[in-house]
Amino acid sequence: HITMPVGYPAVAYSPRARFSAGAPANGGFAASAAEPPSALNATLLKSAKDVFAGTMGGVTVTLLGHPFDTVKVLLQTQPANNPIYNGPFDAVRKVVASEGFKGLYKGVTSPLAGQMFFRATLFFGYARAKEIVGVSPDDPLSYCKAGALAWLAGSFFESPIDLYKSQWQMQIIKAKQTANYVPEFKTVGECVKASIKHSGIRGPFQGFGATLTRNLPAGAIYFGVFENAKNHFAAQNESGVATDIQIMASGGLGGFMYWSLFYPIDCIRSALLTDSIDPSKRKYKGFTDAASQLMKQGGVKRLYAGLVPCLLRASPANAGMLYTVDKIKQMLGSS
Repeated sequence: HITMPVGYPAVAYSPRARFSAGAPANGGFAASAAEPPSALNATLLKSAKDVFAGTMGGVTVTLLGHPFDTVKVLLQTQPANNPIYNGPFDAVRKVVASEGFKGLYKGVTSPLAGQMFFRATLFFGYARAKEIVGVSPDDPLSYCKAGALAWLAGSFFESPIDLYKSQWQMQIIKAKQTANYVPEFKTVGECVKASIKHSGIRGPFQGFGATLTRNLPAGAIYFGVFENAKNHFAAQNESGVATDIQIMASGGLGGFMYWSLFYPIDCIRSALLTDSIDPSKRKYKGFTDAASQLMKQGGVKRLYAGLVPCLLRASPANAGMLYTVDKIKQMLGSS
């Protein structure tokens, strides 16, 4: 017989009590150590909403922005000493004349599928990063910190997607340069296989350092500008909520700042992504070598090749994407 101390609750031992969610903490395995089922379900549901909203954002930004991106890559990667295109409008005219309007969407399969996955990951990561950082309208920089964290994670998915898209688009330029040119890759799948064959698991991450160099500061600016602009508009409204036009304006401004401030880095990144999949045939040894060679071709101006179509794309594509994500999250009750 064991005498319990005065005031200690008398609990009859039961094997089932040790595993019961309602058992006292001193009864053995406490279920309270794990997240309550209701809270866990709420977290999973919120995550699913973030993923769905991000996926739809990826569809929107790809459909709106891919033609502009095609022109940007063509202008960034054409030879400076013997350019094929005189400017963005000339590039559009020549692509449409030779391949029809669908030529502007060449290689869209990879970015469409990839952007759906990438944006789902990005906005899921951003939602979690905001929780980690503890964002607040009273701390404008908190959104920048969360944005940088989100783009850090997202870069692991974006970099391979952009590599294969750029390799596919690069074949348009080579076809213009050589009359009897035979495309190296007939499908995006062939390009994926070739990169892994030559470089193993590192193959899909060709130019990854350049991706991080651009994405960390640009991602901080991107989400920081968007969120703070939206909060500013909301504070001016009696409803305390930004209107649809204001949300799109905030998204467009965020996209414009992202690209206008970090475009030279993106130009160097494009050179690395369009370089040969085979390491033994590459023109550039790395980021600094690519920057040096591009500067020799045309000075600082060379690093801004393709800026016009990029900026024409930046505002509408990002306005549409961030508006789509924001509105879907509002409708799903996940804002």
